[in-house]
Amino acid sequence: MTDTTRYSLADSYPDGLKAMMAFNARSHSSGLDPLLAELIKIRASQLNSCAFCLDMHTKDARALGETEQRIYALDAWRETPFFTPAERATLAFTEAVTTLERGEIPDAAFDELRRHFDEETVGKILIAIVVINSWNRLMIAQRPPIGGYVSRYQS
Repeated sequence: MTDTTRYSLADSYPDGLKAMMAFNARSHSSGLDPLLAELIKIRASQLNSCAFCLDMHTKDARALGETEQRIYALDAWRETPFFTPAERATLAFTEAVTTLERGEIPDAAFDELRRHFDEETVGKILIAIVVINSWNRLMIAQRPPIGGYVSRYQS
């Protein structure tokens, strides 16, 4: 595999990467269900076309027990019976926050999420979405090699 990296934040601005890692660590340790967090990360990464993050988070999801069927169908989640109402609300909210269609997040997306989660969990979901969108942009900008990630959840 050839190195296609065009920029390294770790080399050029390590304090910026350190801040991003701290933000990520806080989100990761928030208590949000890890499988739900991976669905968020995969869906946002699909929308942003971030191959690095898709490679990482599909591997993490599989290591946590997510099925290949659900991962493969995630891009068409509305058309499948594979996701719970709470997951569907989370995926719709992820899409709304990620795409900011017409520069807004519809009240209906918040309302549906609140039907399934308390306010603190809504906050954890929102932060998880913001974190993965930030990582997507950082990875797309840097263009790191893709494919070599080994899940942190594998023993």
